[in-house]
Amino acid sequence: TAFFHGELEEEVYMEAPSDDEFQESRVCRLKKALYGLKQSPRAWFGKFCYAIKNYGFKKGESDHTLFFKRDQGKLTVLIIYVDDM
Repeated sequence: TAFFHGELEEEVYMEAPSDDEFQESRVCRLKKALYGLKQSPRAWFGKFCYAIKNYGFKKGESDHTLFFKRDQGKLTVLIIYVDDM
């Protein structure tokens, strides 16, 4: 569920599910990322970066998965790894 609801930067289409509501020749445009899309890790990471910056973390200059925060003389370091990013 980590990859659900990520914002897609490009248009992505998929075949409509086989159901009585859809005709076989129809396609669907995705509004949000789904698990299994090549774009899902990037969409999730973009949403994560936005959220973590709201908590006062700054992105490291040498590594885009490194975040740090200085608060009341203490340093918090966070590194994140997402496969296929």
